[in-house]
Amino acid sequence: MKSNIDLMKEELKELIQQGKHLYLAMIDNVQGLPEDFKKKLEDDGVKLPNFNSCYDSWYSEALVIIKQMLPDRVDDFIKQYKQEKRKEISFLTYSISDYILGLRTTQGYEQKVIADQSAALSKMEVQTTILSAVSKRFESKLFDIQEVLQSDIFDSELDAARELSKKGFIRGAGAIAGVVLEKHLGHVCKIHSLKSRKKHPSISDFYQLLKENEIIDTPKWRFIQHLGDLRNLCDHPKDREPTQVDVLELVEGVEKIIKTVF
Repeated sequence: MKSNIDLMKEELKELIQQGKHLYLAMIDNVQGLPEDFKKKLEDDGVKLPNFNSCYDSWYSEALVIIKQMLPDRVDDFIKQYKQEKRKEISFLTYSISDYILGLRTTQGYEQKVIADQSAALSKMEVQTTILSAVSKRFESKLFDIQEVLQSDIFDSELDAARELSKKGFIRGAGAIAGVVLEKHLGHVCKIHSLKSRKKHPSISDFYQLLKENEIIDTPKWRFIQHLGDLRNLCDHPKDREPTQVDVLELVEGVEKIIKTVF
């Protein structure tokens, strides 16, 4: 079985390749690729994507990875997509979101072009370069291997919770999944330098901190809140006993959180 770090490398490699293909698709749309180059792509079995329909999903996945691995480049990456506080649209401030809209600005009676879709080429190139830098981070001595090791440990604990649930140890399985959730949320708070005022914070304290500091959005906050309720159902006597369905929902939910909340 491949380790988490190997899977992450493979996923990153594929995402970098997707970014390069999107960049080529943009070039082809703006100025056209040389015919011999297009022929080589075809011979290699490469079909360039439709930029407008494929970019958003690529951007969202790439941004998650960059936030985790290269947090100091997040603002640069976002700025290439969209600049919120620009005073005018020029060649320098033109963004990829403008490209998707097909925006074109002109000046004067002669309608001199100030910025058009060609201005976005350099922005997409910057984004692919930033994402490519993440692969070097894996090999760098600065890479915090703790993230990967911890993820492997959590996966093993969740597998153990599933087995306990199958054998009828419902509360025990739920307790293990709850501990994994609490540890992960606490670790995420630590990464973002968020500290609770409580000496022994709980799951609810952690997810509240993450929401208040915009690390997670409202839907994810509600989802984690629901997982916390399931954990409490398993840990404390309630009006009803937890079921195997409850525990499996908890385990699968925790597994999703440790893969998507960083």
